[in-house]
Amino acid sequence: MLVARGLAGLRAASAEAQAAGSPVRTVLADVADPQACEAVAARAVRFAADHPGRREYWVGGSTVGTLVANALAPGLLDRYLARTGIGAQQEDGPRQADGLANLRTPSDTSDDHGAHGRFDDEARERSTRLWASQHHGLLAVGGAALLGAAARGLARGSRSGPPGPG
Repeated sequence: MLVARGLAGLRAASAEAQAAGSPVRTVLADVADPQACEAVAARAVRFAADHPGRREYWVGGSTVGTLVANALAPGLLDRYLARTGIGAQQEDGPRQADGLANLRTPSDTSDDHGAHGRFDDEARERSTRLWASQHHGLLAVGGAALLGAAARGLARGSRSGPPGPG
């Protein structure tokens, strides 16, 4: 399994592994710590309870991606996941010699580590999507200001006309 932060890092790590002769199948995925997810969800629920005027809040990148994809092409995401969902969660090659089977029983019988493991340092405790959902008015004002500034800049450029002979 190859893990990298960001698409550029994933591409670089993939190219390096391929150059070394290793077969590579890249899968883009967020790493999540269950307690961090619970904390983000709790903040979202609390915010929604304090601001009951909104019908829904989008929390997390997978939620945004799913809702946008479903709005643009209903059913397409379902067909894609039906073809790739299980395979994307599997590692190619034989199981590691020291790998413990934990399908039906926990592999950490002496110490309960819960859902923590080798990807803990990759997990994030903040959600930019939750912040954006909570501050959509501020983002709309900022976007309008940027569009206004761009339009003003374009208008000034077209009024000045082409440069004269120099």
